[in-house]
Amino acid sequence: MQPDKKLKIALGALVIVIGIGTLGYSLIEGWDILDSLYMSVITISTVGFKEAYPLSLTGKVFTLFFIIFGVGTTLYAVGAGAQFMLEGQLRSILGRRKMSKKIQELKDHYIICGYGKVGQQIYNEFSSRQVLCTVVEKDPQTVEKAIKDGVLVVQGDSTEDSVLEEAGIKRAKGLISAVASEADNVFISLSARELNPDIFIVARAETAEADKKLLRAGANRAVSPHTLGGTRIAMAALRPHLVDFMKVAISAEGKDIRIEELEVKEGSSVSNLTLKECELRQKVGVIVLGIHKKEGQMLFTPFPDSKIEPGDILIAFGKREDLERLEKLTSS
Repeated sequence: MQPDKKLKIALGALVIVIGIGTLGYSLIEGWDILDSLYMSVITISTVGFKEAYPLSLTGKVFTLFFIIFGVGTTLYAVGAGAQFMLEGQLRSILGRRKMSKKIQELKDHYIICGYGKVGQQIYNEFSSRQVLCTVVEKDPQTVEKAIKDGVLVVQGDSTEDSVLEEAGIKRAKGLISAVASEADNVFISLSARELNPDIFIVARAETAEADKKLLRAGANRAVSPHTLGGTRIAMAALRPHLVDFMKVAISAEGKDIRIEELEVKEGSSVSNLTLKECELRQKVGVIVLGIHKKEGQMLFTPFPDSKIEPGDILIAFGKREDLERLEKLTSS
């Protein structure tokens, strides 16, 4: 029997025994409910207090049987409670050790700092795309919720280097700082950049001033959820069909079609060729919407004679399986 179920049964039996004792003393001795309850509790707990009133012969016989069943039930309840707490602690300890081991094995993963509303949405998006990630959260209740959600979580303050190291910052590919405090986001960006100079950092910004500070602190991108939310609401009113299209194309809802960015590797099948020579639309079935050149320039709706060079980022639109084929071409 599971410890929690066993404990519920034991507590239920204990309540029933106390109820029987209270009713028995009330009927046999004629005592009021409070005195009868008092006598029942001190009898089964074996504290040795004096009876509320002298017992009659019938009351003494009743007490003898009540002690036998009551004390046994009490001991069973105490044992069930101890087992529940002990096994619960053991499961918690073993579970955290297992989780810590899994986090230590992660490589090229993402670290999400903060598991509030924004952090949960980020995690859900990553999870839907099967992106390896772990969460850092300091609030114990939120940590418990994350564990129930099946999240690999590290409990601690994201601003502390030791906590980021426990989350695998030196092996991580990216970090998203999504805590509510602007000061903490700046500090996290500074710490993460120092611990891993090559990591890609996206930080939550609440104001335009915070945006600048985060970029100076080492963040690659600073994003304001309020600005994005406001823009999306306005566009939903002005361009509802465009918003629906983009929602499907860039989110996890885009199971059939989506927009992706793919880096062109040195020596790949499409490197040092023009779009016309690659014939990606005809052979692969994708449309290249833009090319982010390695020098930093973005080419929107590039011409057929636009050259694809190693280090460029292709912004491509198409079916999921076609994009996967393109990914193989850009990497080999």
